[in-house]
Amino acid sequence: MTLTLRNIIPIIKAHCVGQNDVAVIDSISIDSRSLQNRENTLFFAIIGPNNDGHQYIEELITKGVRHFVVTHIPEAVAGHATFLVVENTLEALQKFAAYYRSLFDFPIVGITGSNGKTIIKEWLNFLLSPDYNIIRSPKSYNSQVGVPLSILGINEKHNLGIFEAGISMMHEMEKLQKIIRPTIGILSNIGSAHDEGFPSVAEKIKEKLKLFTSVNVLILNKNKTICAFVNPKIKTFTWSSDDKSADVYVTKKNTGEVTELQLTYREDTFVVGIPFQDQASIENAIHCIMVMLYFGYSQKVIQTRIAQLYPVEMRLKVKNGIYNCTLIDDSYSSDFQSLKIALDFLEHQTRADSANWRSQPHKKKTIILSDIFQSGLNNEELYSQVSQLIISNKINRVIGIGETISQFKNKFINGITFKNVAEFSKAFDQLTFENETILIKGARDFHFEEIVSMLEEKTHETVLEINLNAVSHNLNFFKSKLAPKTKLMVMVKAFGYGNGGFEIAKLLEHHKVDYLGVAFADEGIALKTAGIHLPIMVMNPETTSFSAIIQHQLEPEIYSIKGLKAFLKLAEQKKLKNFPIHIKIDTGMHRLGFEEENLPELIAILQNQETVHIKSILSHMATSDDLQHDAFAKTQIALFEQLSTRLLSELQIKPIRHILNTSGISNYPEAQFDMVRLGIGLYGVSNDAEEQKQLETVGTLKSVISQIRTIDAGESVGYGRRFIAEKTTQIATIPIGYADGIRRSWGNGVGYVVINGKEAKIVGSVCMDMLMVDVTGIDCKEGQTVIIFGENPSVNLMAKALNTIPYEILTGISQRVKRVFFRE
Repeated sequence: MTLTLRNIIPIIKAHCVGQNDVAVIDSISIDSRSLQNRENTLFFAIIGPNNDGHQYIEELITKGVRHFVVTHIPEAVAGHATFLVVENTLEALQKFAAYYRSLFDFPIVGITGSNGKTIIKEWLNFLLSPDYNIIRSPKSYNSQVGVPLSILGINEKHNLGIFEAGISMMHEMEKLQKIIRPTIGILSNIGSAHDEGFPSVAEKIKEKLKLFTSVNVLILNKNKTICAFVNPKIKTFTWSSDDKSADVYVTKKNTGEVTELQLTYREDTFVVGIPFQDQASIENAIHCIMVMLYFGYSQKVIQTRIAQLYPVEMRLKVKNGIYNCTLIDDSYSSDFQSLKIALDFLEHQTRADSANWRSQPHKKKTIILSDIFQSGLNNEELYSQVSQLIISNKINRVIGIGETISQFKNKFINGITFKNVAEFSKAFDQLTFENETILIKGARDFHFEEIVSMLEEKTHETVLEINLNAVSHNLNFFKSKLAPKTKLMVMVKAFGYGNGGFEIAKLLEHHKVDYLGVAFADEGIALKTAGIHLPIMVMNPETTSFSAIIQHQLEPEIYSIKGLKAFLKLAEQKKLKNFPIHIKIDTGMHRLGFEEENLPELIAILQNQETVHIKSILSHMATSDDLQHDAFAKTQIALFEQLSTRLLSELQIKPIRHILNTSGISNYPEAQFDMVRLGIGLYGVSNDAEEQKQLETVGTLKSVISQIRTIDAGESVGYGRRFIAEKTTQIATIPIGYADGIRRSWGNGVGYVVINGKEAKIVGSVCMDMLMVDVTGIDCKEGQTVIIFGENPSVNLMAKALNTIPYEILTGISQRVKRVFFRE
């Protein structure tokens, strides 16, 4: 949809200063750091409590931005761009978003409530995405700024929207309602969050309900207190576990890790199993079921999809700490509800100390906690409840930081408090941290990142950050392409494609994938030893590893007569019965596998024996990622069908059959057979440009600036003087080199890094442990973060420049680079 400044001016009631009011606008920005800011960007200079967007206009003009919405024109930039002058830039952004929303006519789900908004939104996206092209709020974009930015992401291809709206004070919801204009409303619940912003709970309920003034239907729990405030003219679709007069009556029963919900709707009763037991997740799932019922989904579809729901992770980073400690970094927020979540995560971490790759978890638990905000309770009641929560979670030590929490020190057993981080820092050397898990939980204003820095293990300043939310997103993206009965094997070989095998495997186990695949036995043994219970197929087992495979209950891929006989001999010696193996057929890859001429002997060996059980038959496609070889790929699929069917018939077996890899899942959906194998797609890499847009980046390789120096024209940098400055140049040295996995061919002006949002060319040769970049004109300092790869440059871009494939880039990152896993 094409909009020009001339279109926008009357919408936001602006006065235009500048000549180019016919400029086409293709993106909206409020973030001066964004690399997406360009000539056709319209930048809204938002004035916030701690920042003023006007101060970045001069820098943005140097980056090529030419169009701004402002309350005033800074003197230094007058005449250098086109300015739309308004009274209030935030209100202008909201007016524009409201207008933009009016251009689209499809169902919009609006969600509000004290808790659960983001989870319901993400779950609905997962549940409905097979049938709709959904636009939804990114992460938790539910504020006065976040909502308009979310809405502006709509395009003509979307046919369903899911947006959340969050408020913290009176008179905010009317603005969000005009922007979202939901047709379907969901009220999740009413809790204590932001109570201080409302005169009473009643006023808070009435304020939230303003989101639904024009909805076609409002979905909510039939709570008498809340329903009393609902406008009787609004059509409701209610559920209840207490009131049988609700549209849907729900009862629940816990059965192990699954909660069974029995739902009665329109005199019909059916059962849905959800993979959660906590009350909040149950209520969130019920709201999702209500939407599916309203949309007319069948009971079977609801049952199948709800069973696959997954936790929406919080932004918690797990890191290695000093003296054999594990750190849980939650130094972003401090409210009572998120404290509960963080403590749950702490408990989970002490059971499986995954960040440190240790088999024995820490028994000792410490929490470093700041003052608590947004609780809606008076301090006496609040810290009494915090104390009870900490006691129930068996925390061994509490370190409180803040003026308020210090006043309630006596409520904590084995507690010590400090007025601020500076006091804590002074006492740090007298405190003992050793062999324990430490939850660092504080509001942003307390700058707990300083505490994290003190406690974090100092090894290599280069880290590979792994976004587990992105892994979950990519997994669900590919799962959405599968038929309901198609099983899923995920490859975690080569240290999870360089991203960390165990942590990825643990997440996949949580998501209940059917199989894991590794290349060699030692990879599978490491996963089993660390506590992974999923079945693991070893794709390239050596005969010398067969004994260890049997010992650790791994499942070998058998691809030759020699290998089969060797495994059978060992299995018979160990008196095994029906041990699972996987038979590989060569259909054209010509790497490993039985060929058609081997089948008679293979069948003869496998007939009339009970030592092994054929769990699956598989093959490997050679060209699934290159549609120029479509005919060859289909020949492979046809041959696999033919040869595997022969084995099924002559051996009278019903194994799992699978041939598709990541590209095959997308390009040959008709060949899913019984299972598919997801590989590099899980890690956010696709060779299809359109598909790549729908995947999220999993790994971001970061380092820091070790030193900055200025060299004169004629001076050189690095070995062999391969870079000689033509003018006075600023050079930054980064502590990462080819020993960390950065190829030498990425140096000498070929590659770049990103510092402070700007690209800095690599100059000279990449050294073993360092590389140097040109930072002339970039505002940076020593110790500043450097992006080696991630969103930009992407591994796809690097691979193309280096004439290789993304696999090689990812798997080449050495083990000395620390992996840091985080959730949002």
